[in-house]
Order: sequence, then C-alpha cells, then structure tokens
Amino acid sequence: MKFSELVKLLEGDGFRIVKEKGSIRYYHKMGWAKLIRVDYHGSKEVPSGTCHSILKAAGIKKGEVN
Repeated sequence: MKFSELVKLLEGDGFRIVKEKGSIRYYHKMGWAKLIRVDYHGSKEVPSGTCHSILKAAGIKKGEVN
C-alpha cells in the first residue's frame, strides 16, 4: 500500500488533517481520542509494520482494507 492510498483510507473513515509540519501529518476524527501520525511520503510504499500500526491506532481492521 502506498502512503497516498493509506491517507485515502483514513479520510474515507472520517479522519481529517488537523496539523501538518513538513512531511508529518496528524489526523483526527470526531469521537476518537487519539491523533494518528502519518509520516507522508506520497507514492512510496508504506512498510508493512508501519501500515499495521497506523491502521491499528485508527481502529481500522485489516479485513476492511482492500
């Protein structure tokens, strides 16, 4: 999965950018206690461990991902 695809997945689940500094973006959605940090690198592939960690922090199950 590419970073741009990961961001689309987060935004599709209701997360929005609340803070951005350089390539680091923080996402939040109403009713969610945590900020989700994504070190955005566009068309590069997200390492599998990083992808799993971000999805877990966002409460998105692996089965919900294409």
